[in-house]
Formats: sequence, C-alpha cells, structure tokens
Amino acid sequence: MTRCFSFIETKTWCHRYSFSKCGLQSTITDLKDGTIVHCWVPKKPNESKPNLLLIHGIGANALWQWGDVIRGLVAHFNVYVPDLIFFGNSFTTRPERTEWFQAECVIRVMEANSVGKLSLVGISYGGFVGYSVAALYPEMVEKVVICCSGVCVEEKDFRDGLLRVSDLEEATKILVPQKPEKLKELVAYSFFRPPPLRLMLTCLLNDFIERTMILWGEHDQVFPLELGHRLKQHLGDNATLVIIKNAGHAFTAEEPKEFYNHLKSFLVDS
Repeated sequence: MTRCFSFIETKTWCHRYSFSKCGLQSTITDLKDGTIVHCWVPKKPNESKPNLLLIHGIGANALWQWGDVIRGLVAHFNVYVPDLIFFGNSFTTRPERTEWFQAECVIRVMEANSVGKLSLVGISYGGFVGYSVAALYPEMVEKVVICCSGVCVEEKDFRDGLLRVSDLEEATKILVPQKPEKLKELVAYSFFRPPPLRLMLTCLLNDFIERTMILWGEHDQVFPLELGHRLKQHLGDNATLVIIKNAGHAFTAEEPKEFYNHLKSFLVDS
C-alpha cells in the first residue's frame, strides 16, 4: 500500500511541477452555492492567444489526464484545466449530478476568469460535458474536439450488445471504480494493449457554430468506433472523424504525441 501511495504521490508531484513550469497556477473558485471548483489557469493570460478549455474524463483528474500534452498546448493557448465536480479538489453540496450541471460550473469558472470566447477538448465523460458546454453556451464556443465520447449512445445499444456492459449502471461501476478488480477492468477496457493486469497497482450536436473534430481509438472497448461514425454522420460536414490506429479508449495515454499533433493541426493550423 505504501508503494502504491508513493507512486501516485510522485506522479502527481511531477504533473503539478510540469503545470507550474508551463505557467499555470492552481486556483479555487467558490461559486457561492455550495460548489467549489478547482482549476488550473494561466498565471498571466496573454491577450494575443486564444483560450482553450480542457475537460478530463472519468477515472482521471486535470493533472493526470492532460499532463502529457500540456506543455505543447500552452505555447499556443491560454489553457484552462478544471477538475470536474467530485474529481480532484472540486465538490458540491448541491444534489445535481448531470453533465449539464458540470458544464454550468465549468463556464461559471471561465466567467470568473474573464474568459469570453474559447475552444474546448473533452475526453470520454469530458466529451459529454464539452457537448453540454457547446449546447448551452454556443456564443462562447469556437472549436470543439470530442475524444472517444459516446454522446450518441442509445438505450438499445446496451440491449443489442454494442457495448461490453449490459446497462448504464454496470458501466458506471467500471468507469468510477471503487474496488481494485474494477480498476483492473477499467484498464482492460481502456487500452487496446493494456498492461498485464497482474502488474496493475491495486491500491444538440449539429448546432455547433464551428467545426468539430472527433478523435477515436480504433479498438475502443468502452465506446466502440461505431459510435464515432454515428456521431460523424450526425454532424455531417461540420465534423471530421480521425481514427487513432492500434489504440483503445485511452489513446490519449497510449499515443500522446499523435494526440497532440491532431489537436495542433485542428486547433492551431486550420
């Protein structure tokens, strides 16, 4: 157990150091309604740079989700990286739990930091929140990147066996693991080539006003690639689907350089 905590603390320290070296600072925003949101924000925002909101997925927090690509992104953007409610240091006493509530909280933090226009990247559950941000605040959002997010999943997909879980409740138990065996199961689903489980530590989309890029792992076992094609069909010419070859749901960790290159190509170079 001590070794487990040592690894986690060391990795977290490394990410915190990297974020700080990239010109970001840890902040707490009190929304005055029982909600506290932790967010990494620029120490000195550059008015000549566009703003970029990075939204992590379930099973991660801001530091762990974005640590591998943050350095490249801050060169081009004022980057804002919140912890979603009940992740990292964000929490609420309010009863709401939906992605719409998460989106509202994130935008209130952006407003508190005087952010007007922004582009966003959402990974997995963060893609659901990112979609909600774009739907609720279209006047703020310029470009959207949705990564392996089953925003087009339907009830029948569970019944028809498209997903490897039988219903939403089972999916939630895996995606928010409370027990070591569920953590192992999450890793097996997330990575196309997962590390051996014995080595695991046990301790309104078509209304987007700008173009959308959809990133998907070729062998995603959480939200199968079919859902990426479905989302592309739904968005039509507004969207580009990019498939990360030989990668699974956690392609951002499996192929961080390729992930960053696609983000830069879409958000900066186009």
